[in-house]
Amino acid sequence: MEIQLWREILNPYELAVKELVLKFEHMKEEYRENGLYCPLERVDGRVKSISSILEKAQKKKIPFENIETEIEDIAGIRLICQFVEDIEKMADIIRGRSDMEIKSVKDYLTNAKPSGYRSYHLIIYYTVETVNGPKKLQAEIQIRTMAMNFWATIEHDLQYKYKGNIPEYVRVRISSAAEAIRMLDKEMSSVRSEIIDAQNSSLLQAGIVAEILNNIQNLYKVANKREIIKIQDEFYRIYALNDLEQLERFNKELDIIAEGYRAQSIRSGAL
Repeated sequence: MEIQLWREILNPYELAVKELVLKFEHMKEEYRENGLYCPLERVDGRVKSISSILEKAQKKKIPFENIETEIEDIAGIRLICQFVEDIEKMADIIRGRSDMEIKSVKDYLTNAKPSGYRSYHLIIYYTVETVNGPKKLQAEIQIRTMAMNFWATIEHDLQYKYKGNIPEYVRVRISSAAEAIRMLDKEMSSVRSEIIDAQNSSLLQAGIVAEILNNIQNLYKVANKREIIKIQDEFYRIYALNDLEQLERFNKELDIIAEGYRAQSIRSGAL
């Protein structure tokens, strides 16, 4: 087949991957800007290579004219979460979206593969706008924890190296590692609430500090330099205490000071 024809086939999938990655990245930003815990840690995407498509088609005896309907993972998105509990949350978020239609689910969390592979797969329909009009295509979304992803990446590399015929002694070690990964995820889930509380506190503190610094920067334009230095010193003192309540109190007091200068500026402008 001509390369140009392959480009025509794959271009919409490349567009779909770019759009989906961007949408999930934007979702992360929205959660964090609103001070909310985000179940998504990282997102990656790829379009299957021509050689991989041909290899899969040959293995499954798929005729060329059926490649786009029978190969569901030409476009692939991987969503990485911190905790097992976040996987279902991400799946629920996808189910609630109007721009992604779920075709099927493969739950390798409840029913792990014999190799030990664990992940949660969604096959979705997604529509992209092309020069020839809208195109509805399929994409696979894999949702897994960071620990699961580490194991899956190693196992994939071994499958490639041994062309699917991993030696038994290696298979045993990989299976043992899969159980260790399962136990790691279980242990992380046991301290999930404490970790999330710490992360939320860190996000809240970062937001407060950003507001304080912005106010100080604005005061430089209107306030007495000696007063600004005094405010800065007080900020550094409170920040060093690592006390979120005092930091919040200081931020509110600084808001009142900044508002006073803004009001004064408006009155001066009206004279």
